[in-house]
Parts: sequence; structure tokens; C-alpha cells
Amino acid sequence: MEISPDAIIIYQWNGIHLNATILFTWVVMLILILISWLATRNLTIGPKISRWQNFLEVIVGYIRQQVKEITQQNPDPFIPFLGTLFLFISVSNLLAIIPGYQAPTGSLSTTSALAICVFFAIPIFGIAKKGALAYFKHYLEPSIFMAPFNVIGDFSRTLALAVRLFGNVMSGSLIVAVLLIITPLFIPIVMQVLGLLIGQIQAYIFTVLATVYIASATRVENKPEQIEQKEGSKENE
Repeated sequence: MEISPDAIIIYQWNGIHLNATILFTWVVMLILILISWLATRNLTIGPKISRWQNFLEVIVGYIRQQVKEITQQNPDPFIPFLGTLFLFISVSNLLAIIPGYQAPTGSLSTTSALAICVFFAIPIFGIAKKGALAYFKHYLEPSIFMAPFNVIGDFSRTLALAVRLFGNVMSGSLIVAVLLIITPLFIPIVMQVLGLLIGQIQAYIFTVLATVYIASATRVENKPEQIEQKEGSKENE
């Protein structure tokens, strides 16, 4: 029983190894590319749209609504990154129903790569929204002595993102594998369905946490005079 798909070697040649993590990551990417192509090849704005376009609009609309509610900002700049995160993790976990498939998210290297993407996306969005000086200033709050702890906090939450996703996906696969050995068929099927549900929940949680971190980095605090102007404009209305 292999704990991680990293240990499953599909092909090797002259020291070059192709493991299950890389192979099934490519599979997930190809599936997402294919679905994107099918959904966008005949885009229309009329009353009659294709099923693929309707499916894509439902997903994008849901992601957009969730991002807007969490960030309280215009969600459009964040959707390409956060939507890609969610769809990759979701499809990776959903395909676990196929025999022989190994979810890439069951590898610590994959979840670490996703968490590192979030780690770099946070300052990129923050600097783009607030400017470099205003963004890095928050590391000195509430005092300059907190700077090391704020930096450590950034690294620790990145580690937590990677380990949380890896642990939940890996543990679900192990439980199903053990039950297949010691129990009849019915219970593992139930656990497999439960594992698929947990996989979707983990995709949602990972994306929500990434959204919260990005929202925190891009939130612009209103100055007192700006707040007074807004309140005055509301009273005049």
C-alpha cells in the first residue's frame, strides 16, 4: 500500500522517473483544458447557449459570488487564479472514483506547490492593489518588533494549507484501501462516496482560505475623512 502517489513509478529511463503524481496531474490539466475548449469554442450571448457554456457560466458565476462575498471587493481580478485553484483541486479529487487513479492532491509535493502559489499570489495582489510601501508596512504593525512574527505567520499558514489538503486526501484514500481488505464491498463504497464529498469540501476550504488571505492583503482601510464623506453622501441621498 503506497501512502503517496509519488512512490508509484509509472516509467523510468536513465534516472528520469515518471510517477503517478506527475502523470495524473497532466491528466487533470488535459481534462480542464478540454472542458474549457468545449465550453468556449462557440460562445454566444443569445437566449440559446450550449450546455457546455451554460455549465461554465454556472461555475464561474458561483465562484464569482463566493469571492465577492468574502473579499467585499470587485472579484474579477481574483477569479482566474482562485477559480483555477478550485477547479484543479476539485477535479483531482473527483476523479478518485476511477479505478487505478491516484489523486495528485494526495501528494505533499502537489499540495505544497499549490500552497506556494498562494504564498506568492498574496503579495502580488496586495502590491497591485495597495502599492509596495503600503503592503509591506503591515508587517510592522502593531509595532516593528512584530515583523519577525508576521513573517513567520505567512510561512506557517502556507505550511498549514499544504499539510491540511494533503492529510485529508491521503487519509481518505488509506481508509478506503484498508476497508477493502478487512470488510465486504458495501462499506468501502460508502466510504468512497464520503471521500469524494470530503474531497470537494477540501477544494472549497482551500480556495476559501486562499481568498481570505488575498482579501486581507488587498483590503484598503478607509481614512476617517473618507468615511465622513461616504456617510455625508448617504445622508444627502
